[in-house]
Amino acid sequence: MVHPSSARAAPPAPGRPAPGLPTPEPDESDEARKPDSRALTRALFEQLTALERGTPEHSRVRTALIEANLPLVRYAAARFRSRNEPMEDVLQVGTIGLIHAIDRFDPGRGVQFPTFAMPTVVGEIKRYFRDNVRTVHVPRRLHELWAQVSGATEDLTVRHGRAPTTAEIAAHLKIGEDEVRACREAGRSYYASSLEAAQEGDGMPGLLDRLGYEDPELAGVEHRDLVRHLLVQLPEREQRILMLRYYRNMTQSQISAELGLSQMHVSRLLSRSFARLRSANRIDS
Repeated sequence: MVHPSSARAAPPAPGRPAPGLPTPEPDESDEARKPDSRALTRALFEQLTALERGTPEHSRVRTALIEANLPLVRYAAARFRSRNEPMEDVLQVGTIGLIHAIDRFDPGRGVQFPTFAMPTVVGEIKRYFRDNVRTVHVPRRLHELWAQVSGATEDLTVRHGRAPTTAEIAAHLKIGEDEVRACREAGRSYYASSLEAAQEGDGMPGLLDRLGYEDPELAGVEHRDLVRHLLVQLPEREQRILMLRYYRNMTQSQISAELGLSQMHVSRLLSRSFARLRSANRIDS
């Protein structure tokens, strides 16, 4: 028997059914039971309105209402089969929505209970996916817009016989193309893929094995660019001396013979060049 407090129960943890809720049996024929279920629902609500809340009889009738309308939960949950979430968890969350609908339903308004309950059941399931399943939480507006983008994609695919472009979806919904792209990214954020997991179906190694490695020479890129920038600020003769010394690996004696200068003068020019380079070095400063 479902206790009245179960209407305020939290959604079940993934893979674990919520205690105290009736578990829908997936093999029942909903279509065959639909007329009898609606008639039974009307009769049970007539009894429920005449009973005082919190009494054993009220709880018994309320439990009977829940069990009689579990096919409605199964119907709503079937819309979310593609979400790759255990269906038992989705059914349990949908049952919580059904309990909320039963507690709020007023038979005197002349509305059929399935019509009243379906938005509550579906809304409870959607909240479960939004708040408990997503690895990356996206803004609610973007999440709701993603549902519109998905619907527009299906409609335009049927209309054109091909997958629509981003521009076509944006024009259909009268939104910007950047918003469409953002919605698509949000739609792919239900689960985070493991870097070490093998790619299913294609026989490829995990993503981690296909990522680029860190180039050990990468740290020197900035320094080489800086040296190039500083060298052009030196006089031409000093540039040449540095090139001969450090790019052609010539000794000071060889440089002095090459340029017709004394070795002492070459040494002074090198020292002066180093002083200028250090004073202009923006990294050390």
